[in-house]
Amino acid sequence: MQTPRKPAVSGVEAGQPKRFVFVLLDKFTMLSYASAVECLRIANRMNGEDSYSWTLIGEGGETVTCSAGTTFNLDGDLNDLHRDDVVMLCSGIDVQESTTKKLLAWLRREARKGLTIGGLCTASYTLAKAGLLDGKRATIHWENADSFAEEFDEVDLTKSVFVIDGNRLSTAGGTSSIDLMLKLIANDHGEELANAVADQLIYSSIRTDQDTQRLSIPTRIGVRHPKLSMVIQMMEANIEEPISPSVLAQDVGMSTRQLERLFRRYLNRSPKRYYMEIRLQKARNLLMQTDMSVINVALACGFASPSHFSKCYRAHYDTTPYRERGSKAATYKV
Repeated sequence: MQTPRKPAVSGVEAGQPKRFVFVLLDKFTMLSYASAVECLRIANRMNGEDSYSWTLIGEGGETVTCSAGTTFNLDGDLNDLHRDDVVMLCSGIDVQESTTKKLLAWLRREARKGLTIGGLCTASYTLAKAGLLDGKRATIHWENADSFAEEFDEVDLTKSVFVIDGNRLSTAGGTSSIDLMLKLIANDHGEELANAVADQLIYSSIRTDQDTQRLSIPTRIGVRHPKLSMVIQMMEANIEEPISPSVLAQDVGMSTRQLERLFRRYLNRSPKRYYMEIRLQKARNLLMQTDMSVINVALACGFASPSHFSKCYRAHYDTTPYRERGSKAATYKV
């Protein structure tokens, strides 16, 4: 399946529709891209005129394949853009591999024109790698948040569904593209048009930049117990320096034994075991998504020694951190 070609990239003249330039990276997430484009298409229909136009470009200017395997024809290569264009980078899995030197150089050059540039799904990584998010607020898909925070400490990473900070835009992926585009449409043409677009999409709950991307802890674990949720929230916020079960229990006003019973009853594991699983999940994300050494990953996840880290990792994932990192490298070479 291939998309039809649209006219090649050209300058924007006065009175023409506001143009969005979608930069599709290899293995981009189709849902994030399609959600954004559909908002623009429906806005044109509901507004009774072509308020927006869009074009697809990418490195090489020929075709690009999304993570679902569908191939898209591109309208052009990474060419010069007009200063009124809005650039939207679309990426997905293996964003590090898709973030090439040519792409970074092009982004920096276009950014110097003052263009509004956004990243959908994991594309915040590419923007940050180009230095375009330094000193700014941003968001990224929650699965990539740990590795992003480790690599780009100059970026104020949030858990928001989307972020608009000046002329830099970012989303958390999935349907968050809809929320961002509805906000942009509302800014351009008013809330009435944005709401009309949402109605057409059967999108009954529009999120703002104050909404967080992940489900609440009670919904995520399937348990609505306020003290249990508070403890898990503290665990997730203190990975590098884990808090002892006794301190966690004291902070929520119960004994260590009561905390043990609470975890056993609702999660069928001890607080210590649950905490370990959270830390190991973060460790796996860092191993698969960054070039951090195994020792630094261990320290970032609260393990005092590589040997203890390796032992715990193997017990949980049935492989060692070193083999996990090796399997990642082998996959990238295919």
